[in-house]
Amino acid sequence: MRIPKGYWCPVLHAHLPYVRHPEYPDFLEEDWFYEGLTETYLPLLAIFENLAAEGIHFRVTMTITPTLAGMMSDELLMGRYRERLVKLSELSLKEVERLKDDHDFLRTAEMYKNILADCRRLMDKYRGRILAGFRNLQDSGHIEIITCCATHGFLPLMTHRDAIAAQIRIAKRDYKRHFGRDPRGIWLAECAYSGGIEEILRDEGIRFFFVEAHGILYAEPRPKYGIFAPLYCPGGVACFGRDQESAHQVWSSEIGYPGDPSYREFYRDVGYDLDYDYIKPYLHEDGVRRNVGIKYYRVTGKVPLDGKMPYDPARAREQAATHAGNFLFNRTKQTEHISSVIDRRPIVVSPFDAELFGHWWFEGPMFLDYLFRKIHYDQNVIKCITPTEYLDIYPKNQIARPAASSWGDKGYFEVWLNGSNDWIYRHLHKAEERMTQTARLNRQAAGLTRRSINQMARELMLAQSSDWAFIMTTGTMVEYAMKRTVGHIRRFTKLYEQVRDRSIDGAYVAELERRDNIFPDIDYRAYL
Repeated sequence: MRIPKGYWCPVLHAHLPYVRHPEYPDFLEEDWFYEGLTETYLPLLAIFENLAAEGIHFRVTMTITPTLAGMMSDELLMGRYRERLVKLSELSLKEVERLKDDHDFLRTAEMYKNILADCRRLMDKYRGRILAGFRNLQDSGHIEIITCCATHGFLPLMTHRDAIAAQIRIAKRDYKRHFGRDPRGIWLAECAYSGGIEEILRDEGIRFFFVEAHGILYAEPRPKYGIFAPLYCPGGVACFGRDQESAHQVWSSEIGYPGDPSYREFYRDVGYDLDYDYIKPYLHEDGVRRNVGIKYYRVTGKVPLDGKMPYDPARAREQAATHAGNFLFNRTKQTEHISSVIDRRPIVVSPFDAELFGHWWFEGPMFLDYLFRKIHYDQNVIKCITPTEYLDIYPKNQIARPAASSWGDKGYFEVWLNGSNDWIYRHLHKAEERMTQTARLNRQAAGLTRRSINQMARELMLAQSSDWAFIMTTGTMVEYAMKRTVGHIRRFTKLYEQVRDRSIDGAYVAELERRDNIFPDIDYRAYL
């Protein structure tokens, strides 16, 4: 391939909040993780492995957040997922038999049978340790895995620098445990940045991060190349800006690809459509009808759910290929124009939530598969690249201070600080203060005291997850988000008082370690 006119940098932010409930045999919110594995993470892993095996050049920058990595490496959760996969596979076989004479739906039933078989194959290949698959792809140079704040904490709304630093330090240490090296880049939770965060990143050896477009465009001084080249913060950490044009083509269900009538309808599921006695064995123990992941209808258009038309896998696949071609056409024209007006090869950075591909947009993984193949075979204008590779090509960049920003609604911090969730911050800020105070007063803690302070750090970080404030704003699963926030703060406070009063209850600490066991080698001195 000759030297391209520019570069495309796809970024997939793979994240879920840490949901693990060993105290229950069956827990609804754990489904978020299981659905993500079946519909997004395993399909992406399979596609990347196939591309690599065929010698197709592709690059993906991918966050695997510490919370998601923790769940992917947890024996309890992965064991429960295996059980779920077996049950869904059984259901898919029953569906193929039930629909054997139904021309409209049989191909879709067979599709699900094959998808679930592929998931089981990958699980067997890695013996349930699927992080090893992503690590292999990173080690071979096909993807770059970056880290995130330890529990996806919203850094600009933390008032103590030590709390911000601890989110980065613990994430970095956990990353090395999983991937055998230090991370070179980071996705700041919610793409949220405010001045001073880059100094902590620099101190921890992080080379680059990402911001929303206006974080670059409103930088001081004004950026020469806009969002099409990184900036260096004064401390030397590179900052890449999100390209809105490429984002809207994929994100938007109104003007983007996912709303196409041929694609699978997310909201109509056999968990609601099929006879109750038939589907009950595949529901939760409470027997309440819920999504099980098998869906037979397509978007169709703006019609009620009962007006949806049958899904045609072949038609949807053809449309994914068409959309991949359209996306590539737009990127090549965009790159040709930009390269004609600036004196370097531009980089177009396109960050997306990874779960858009497969979970929300079922055809998303096949879209990416087609897209990388078309980039490799059908053109020579753009080339896929990672931020590290771009910085190696262009080590000299403009120095500027990015503007405070996020990729949330309206571009700043309102989603995570408003009337629905502002009550949480007085408690979080007090806990941050107490955590730092306790760490300083117990610099060389050992035994049960050390375990207690480490558990304090876990509880605080889990309470800081930006997901809870986000859920409170959106109004979905609010009760669970409030329960998680309050529960972690209460447990933190009880541990704090026990450490302060030298009255630690060993059985209580052990129970919390069993329940909230993320970061097995956590060291509370990250707060010092």
